[in-house]
This record gives sequence, C-alpha cells and structure tokens, in this order.
Amino acid sequence: MTIRDIVTLPDPVLRQTCAPVAEVDDAVRRLMDDMLETMYNAPGIGLAAIQIGVLQRVVVIDLAKDDEPRAPLYMVNPEIVWRSEETSLYEEGCLSIPEFYEEIERPARCRVRFLDRDGKPQELECEGLLATCVQHEVDHLDGVLFIDYLSKLKRDRVTRKFAKAAKRGEMPAFRKRSAERPAAE
Repeated sequence: MTIRDIVTLPDPVLRQTCAPVAEVDDAVRRLMDDMLETMYNAPGIGLAAIQIGVLQRVVVIDLAKDDEPRAPLYMVNPEIVWRSEETSLYEEGCLSIPEFYEEIERPARCRVRFLDRDGKPQELECEGLLATCVQHEVDHLDGVLFIDYLSKLKRDRVTRKFAKAAKRGEMPAFRKRSAERPAAE
C-alpha cells in the first residue's frame, strides 16, 4: 500500500466528474488499498479517488474511532438512490480543504447502491454520521465540495484563503482534532 498525495483546494481537478469503473479488478483493489492508507495517514474517515487525482467513482470510508478496530467500507460506483426528507446538521471537514470545518445540513438518512471490494452489488441504508459521510464522498465524485453548501460569501472567503496559501506554498497541515475525528472528511 502506498500513501498518496491529497489534492487540495484550489486545484481544479476537485471540480471534475469521475468516470464509472468498468470492472472491480486487482488494479481497483490496489487503488482502494492506497486510498485507505492515505485516509488513515491524514487522518480522515472518508476519501474519494478524485482526492488523490484519480477520476474514478471509488470511495473508501471507515468510521471507527481511534481506539476501535478498523472497519473499512469500500464503494465502487456508489449511487445514492434515496434520501430522507428529514435533515441533520453535522460539522464537516475535508482532507482536500484542511483545517476548515463548518456545520452542513444534509438528509439524515440515505440509501446507497454500489459494488463492494469483490465487485458484488450492494445496497446500504445509512443514517447519522455514515449518511453524512456517504453523501459527502459521493458529492466529491460529482465535483461538489462541502463548501458548496455554504453561503456564497463564506464559500468565496474559503476559496480565496486557499488560493492565496497555494500561491505562497503554505497549505495548512493536517492534524488530529480529537480521538473522535470530524464528522466527514
């Protein structure tokens, strides 16, 4: 497994749409292993392939807390097929927008259809933190960032801050916030 570089704002690759994966083969499994290692190293709880510059519809998630055994979830070609009308508010962060966190309102529950690590079709009903994380990561595959849910003023402020930092070569470093990692990354 290889730790890959994480693409950060303002890189335009983050706004691209990812292509579906034709087949879950050894190359895709290696990609997922690299993504998982990269996510754990950052540390985060979710990572989309686009965040390491790979424009494929692949997501890894692990909501286990630091003192719990790892419980990775692998999703290839995830598609949200249902969202609840009920919403919830979670503080979200993103490995591609380090050190910035904001409360985001999303559907409280969702159902996602995907292929697992072995290429088998799965459907999963998600609620709470998992629902937030799944929606956050699937958004990445469509070129959508969590800051897109903020007001234009806040979104522009964050984008300008990261553009200036990138020009100066001063991207914020990742850090652990606590034993309970942020809601969605």
